[in-house]
Amino acid sequence: MPTRTPAFFSAVLISALLISSSAFAHTDGVAQSGFWSGLSHPISGWDHVAAMVAVGLWGAFLGQPAIWLLPVVFPMVMALGSAFGVIGIPIGGIEIGIALSAVVLGTAILLQLRAPFWLAAIIVGIFAIFHGYAHGAELPEAANPLAFAVGFVVATGLLHLAGIGLGTFIRWPAGRVGVRATGGAIALIGVAYLTGAI
Repeated sequence: MPTRTPAFFSAVLISALLISSSAFAHTDGVAQSGFWSGLSHPISGWDHVAAMVAVGLWGAFLGQPAIWLLPVVFPMVMALGSAFGVIGIPIGGIEIGIALSAVVLGTAILLQLRAPFWLAAIIVGIFAIFHGYAHGAELPEAANPLAFAVGFVVATGLLHLAGIGLGTFIRWPAGRVGVRATGGAIALIGVAYLTGAI
């Protein structure tokens, strides 16, 4: 049915990514050293997954142009953060920043925060630095940095699309409640990771 299409698409997308990550974990060193390793890396922790899905969900709440531009801002800035991690530019509090991204973005969804686009882009961009840095700093020594970066940017984009798909349910009252509850769950995931990071 048409009303179930976004949720179905999102569920299939997230399931495929999670299944793919476990499959990639058992591939040989060549595959793991580049694109496939990068593709599986963003879904290696629930803190990353929650924050990336939250970007799409918050964009759906904010509407145009945020629904499509926030999921562009995040991977672009994340790639910059990854470069910082690869070359070893010191940035402190990476795990705290990643956890806070889930807390802040999840809370914004829960409260239906209507930030101006420029402010939302800055918030998303700041958190993208932390996520990107973590990926870059954990780059396997034998990895091709460009292939790895392409892989994790693609995975990030797919997670954003999953968030956008789920976010389309805000058109209906029950769907809006469900999306806000998802935001609350994301914030709680962030709090759990934050307590471990402090």
